[in-house]
Amino acid sequence: MSSRLPPVVLGLNAVILAVTDEVPRVLTVQRAGHALAAPEELAAARADADLPDALPLPDALPFGPLDPVAHLTLDKGLRAWVAQQTGLHLGYVEQLYTFGDRFRDPREREGGPRVVSAGYLALVEEQEVAGEGGARWHDVYGYLPWEEWREGKPQLLSRTVGPALAAWAREGGRQARSRRERVDLTFGVGAPWDAERVLDRYELLYEAGLVRESWVDRGKRPPARQLQLGRPMALDHRRILATALGRVRGKLKYRPVVFELLPPSFTLSRLQRVVEALAGVRLHTQNFRRLVERGGLVEGTGRRELSTGGRPAELFRFRREVLRERPAPGVGLPGALRG
Repeated sequence: MSSRLPPVVLGLNAVILAVTDEVPRVLTVQRAGHALAAPEELAAARADADLPDALPLPDALPFGPLDPVAHLTLDKGLRAWVAQQTGLHLGYVEQLYTFGDRFRDPREREGGPRVVSAGYLALVEEQEVAGEGGARWHDVYGYLPWEEWREGKPQLLSRTVGPALAAWAREGGRQARSRRERVDLTFGVGAPWDAERVLDRYELLYEAGLVRESWVDRGKRPPARQLQLGRPMALDHRRILATALGRVRGKLKYRPVVFELLPPSFTLSRLQRVVEALAGVRLHTQNFRRLVERGGLVEGTGRRELSTGGRPAELFRFRREVLRERPAPGVGLPGALRG
């Protein structure tokens, strides 16, 4: 006897990152569902999210379903959706992860298809956006504020996150000890802060009910006094963003991805500030420059930037030959200063 399997939709999500004025930014759209939302879908989505008509929907990542006929590859399908919703034509793109948890799209509970999404990471220089999705650039750390350490340990961690997670651990009964250890290791309590564990930290906050999405996914309204950390996103898009930021931070050490975020020529100071923005920490300037120059990652252009307001700074460019010379040509995070 054969049983009919429920329908599955293969979605394509894009995390598009830029760094502008030392702020890591992500491109979001205002829409609901698999594609651009019809007015009735927007009204239903506002009701599901408990939002008045005057307020916008939670920010979403550019997303659309794979068209098995029109899209020759997943990559081409993703680029088509991004162009339609934001007006951007992407350059560097890499596949990030596949997100397929049941009920990640709440319409599945009502008989809708299961939505499995292939997440992609794109790095760009910020530019004007258009398209049909109401695209906007937003500060990444508005969604993940506990990840910003450039001015030292965030007060949010000491004053808010730490006590809330400690209370959650104590309420764990027989699991209290394992919860406490997980909190300590993930958030660097008596242990080193691991900048790459962005997804682990978001997942822990989700499990502890400290982000709005954890309540929405259970079909519940968070209690009035319940802590809700960071700016929420639609569906599991904040989880996808956390995955992307952790990936970028890891790749800084062994791939020259940071140069995708820079113009063809740049100062070493600007290069350092872009790396710091993504890593969320300040770096030791002399050590950073020594690593970049000795590693053969950049070469001088013979020109200087005259608009710095001080002594003209030398302009450099990415030295592509390093890709053939070294197996892991990353900039690293030398001498990270955490304050």
